[in-house]
Amino acid sequence: MPNAPDRIRILCDLKPALDGYAGIPQETRLLFRGLRSLATCEVEGLIQHGGRQLRAPPPPTNKPLPLSRRIHRSSRVVVSLPQAGGTDLNEVATTRDAPAGGNTAKKSFLWQLAGLFPVTALQFRALLGMPVRIGLFEQGLFEDFIWRTFFSKTLRPADKGLITSAPFHVLRPSRKRLHQVGLAGRKYSTTPRYLEIDTRGFDVLLAQTPFPGRVSAGTQLVVRYHDMVPVLMPHTISDSAFHQASHFFALQENVRAGAWFSCVSEATRQDLLKVFPEAEPRTMVIHNIASDEYFVEAAPPEMVLQILRNRQIKVPGIASSRETALSLGLSSAGSLDYLLIVSTIEPRKNHLMLIAAWERLKYTSMPHLKLVVVGNLGWGFRPVLDAFRPWAERGDLIHLAAVPSAELRALYRHAAATICPSLAEGFDYSGIEAMRCGGIVLSSDIPVHREVFGSASVYFDPYSAEDAARVIGEVLAPDGLPIRDRLHAEGPKISGRYTANHILPQWNQFLDDLRQRQAAQ
Repeated sequence: MPNAPDRIRILCDLKPALDGYAGIPQETRLLFRGLRSLATCEVEGLIQHGGRQLRAPPPPTNKPLPLSRRIHRSSRVVVSLPQAGGTDLNEVATTRDAPAGGNTAKKSFLWQLAGLFPVTALQFRALLGMPVRIGLFEQGLFEDFIWRTFFSKTLRPADKGLITSAPFHVLRPSRKRLHQVGLAGRKYSTTPRYLEIDTRGFDVLLAQTPFPGRVSAGTQLVVRYHDMVPVLMPHTISDSAFHQASHFFALQENVRAGAWFSCVSEATRQDLLKVFPEAEPRTMVIHNIASDEYFVEAAPPEMVLQILRNRQIKVPGIASSRETALSLGLSSAGSLDYLLIVSTIEPRKNHLMLIAAWERLKYTSMPHLKLVVVGNLGWGFRPVLDAFRPWAERGDLIHLAAVPSAELRALYRHAAATICPSLAEGFDYSGIEAMRCGGIVLSSDIPVHREVFGSASVYFDPYSAEDAARVIGEVLAPDGLPIRDRLHAEGPKISGRYTANHILPQWNQFLDDLRQRQAAQ
């Protein structure tokens, strides 16, 4: 597609949109929509799977395939994704899938080699300087697939037209495979050779995490940098050896190659500069965009009881969901006092400390206070589920999953407080969402929370259940009303900083500055 002379052409990495609901997947969807709404940008999507090789449509050539063949190739992309019921596709590449044009004999050999030794074949391509071309997904015929697979978990149906009218492209090798190519090169060099992706025609490739590849001359790599957790806290992540190495070496390559880093917070930027101080001139901060799905809504308190009954999941080894619901008294009207945490269950989210603090309150001043946990299971969750079990059996702790935003609005609004106890974060959406819905927020005293939540939170030591219990107890006590009133007043002002109306002009300015720098080179 030709680029209008007054618009910057951006290829947006959509791989994280396959990975879940909140956090980086949510920011991926919101930013894509936001940039699509800017008159100064021509925004297109890059489809890539995290662990599976995709069937890929051919890249544009001087001799395009007939329309029916192009549609067939794009349709194969759909079935190669596990979300669409595809099978495990570490499949053998064939010459039939190879891009047309150029040295056919050499490409045929490399594609056959790729089927037998996929990482080795891609390493050869990297060493020979042979870029991996991206295929053009047939536009306008697979709107349902694009919308429901990548965007519907966060965006409103009204956004569908804006999203699905964008061009989309497909990168055949998985993200993990690109990382493996770079990491395998460490055997031969301290600066491993990453694959080049053919991004000719694009002014910017916008990646949501450190990108395990190089871009074509004329394309500026911009990394949306969320956190340094895989490097500075590797003991808190899954598959820690691979994720630590893949994050570090891809990030090192991006710094070396002159990428720009749009950090989601100043705290994240400072962590990045601790490890790569030479990147400082090419770093800046643009906070995440808060979803407009979160706002103050006059939902009755009784709605909370219905949500708890409908969305409660069974904790292994305890009574059935129905028995637990009855012990909660969810069949009767009324309301209840509860703390709320919205987060994937994994070590750095600090659920165990929160449970210990809440137990102190249950044993002393607040015996009727319940704990509502909203979040899918991540990794390292067994100790957390063990701590859930005795309280879930008696209905004092309720674990929910698959809660849509309309129901989360009610949970945020009617919670005694939303607790954000994390040991480390890049931004922390749940606190901002709670403020947008009229709730109050209590959070761990870490730099990013101080930066993002500011005066709209009260802070506690994330390593001290005693301090967390003290803070929660003081805020929720009858004489804590002035504190609660202050938090209710500050919440809308602070959370308003993260709406699209405030954040998108910062992106507009950054991209305009970036294009001026490119033009001056």
